[in-house]
Amino acid sequence: MLQKYTYPQFKEVLYRTTLANGLTVNLLPRPDFHKTYAVMTTNYGSIDTKFTDSQEKQVDVPAGTAHFLEHKLFEKEDHDAFDVFGKYGADVNAFTSFTKTSFLFSTTGNLTKCLEFLLDFVQEPYFSSETVEKEKGIIGEEISMYDDDPDWQLFFGMLGNLYPHDPLSVDIAGTKETIAQIDSEILYACYNEFYQPANMDLFVVGGFNLADVLETIETNQANKQFIERSSMVDTTTFLGDSGDNILPFVEKKMAVMRPKSMIGIKGMEPVPAKRTSLKYKIELELGLYLLFGESSILFQELYQKGIVDDSFNYELSVERGFHFVVISGDTTYYEKMEHEIFSTIKNAEQILANSKREFELAKKEFLGQYIQAQNSLESIANGYEGRLFEHATLFDYAEQIQKISLSDVTDTVALFLKPGVISTSRILPIT
Repeated sequence: MLQKYTYPQFKEVLYRTTLANGLTVNLLPRPDFHKTYAVMTTNYGSIDTKFTDSQEKQVDVPAGTAHFLEHKLFEKEDHDAFDVFGKYGADVNAFTSFTKTSFLFSTTGNLTKCLEFLLDFVQEPYFSSETVEKEKGIIGEEISMYDDDPDWQLFFGMLGNLYPHDPLSVDIAGTKETIAQIDSEILYACYNEFYQPANMDLFVVGGFNLADVLETIETNQANKQFIERSSMVDTTTFLGDSGDNILPFVEKKMAVMRPKSMIGIKGMEPVPAKRTSLKYKIELELGLYLLFGESSILFQELYQKGIVDDSFNYELSVERGFHFVVISGDTTYYEKMEHEIFSTIKNAEQILANSKREFELAKKEFLGQYIQAQNSLESIANGYEGRLFEHATLFDYAEQIQKISLSDVTDTVALFLKPGVISTSRILPIT
């Protein structure tokens, strides 16, 4: 059954349906657009290294398998998916994160062919021993590139501190040692487990006819059979429910001109369920903006004293099973920056309580950003998180932010900033 969701404030209409095979389909027609963007996502990422198969057997797979599988799905026995999309005049790409893998294209023509092929190449795997071995060299080079990236090493040094025994602390691509263990049997096992339609969603947005696109998708899926699996990724699984194993500090020397420092804060409470999780995320985003954003007292003081520059930044990650915040900057005065960040964290509630005017301005700025993002087809589709936020879209973000109060933000930040869940990661120049 096709469900209709209207957003009068933004003059948008979204259509959603779940097909007989379990695939969730979101369709957002925009008649005034020439381009169409589509993204197909499976709820499977780098942290999913353990699962129970259809025989109730516990399966452990090497780190980097999800990313490796993403690469290999493009290569078929007699063609490469990139070449086919190129023939249709479409741009295609894919990415793997900690919790999902997405395949996407954008096009101004041949939409039906592109949609059919997206569904086909993702849902028809082909792995051989020869091509798997070849791919190990390619991904090995990618891993080497990130090994030499100071910002990447700073970030994963932090994750290693916050989640020392979890898959989250390992590079999404894995290591050269772990990918050496991957073979076609492992790839097929993971594919059959996680690339089930019921564990996937498709989002199409842009200039298309609703009836035509829906018929194309339904016909394509009705003609396929899938190996049924009873176990799907659990969105409620929580990583690291104890702060006892958090490492307080890590330091590494690399070929950098200036020191890099990052403060990490681990979320110790499971993210609330369903749409409440969206509210929780926005409240945290607002609180962090008031504490560490470019208009915050902290940034203005550090900037005016020459302690930090525009490399100073913060980032909130809220995904299936975990959430954390990192605050970072490139500075010679990294100890002073770290001290002031810790001081801000300690006094966060008082700072927020005295930020009524700044809070109202921040809400307007955030709302403006959400509305501006609606001009981007990619932002709309990629901003959809499926079951994590109970199928919320960018339009739901914009509506939700208008309901949030400063007391909501203060309470959420106080819940998040618990003692003993903070760590420091540094990259220092080689001397």
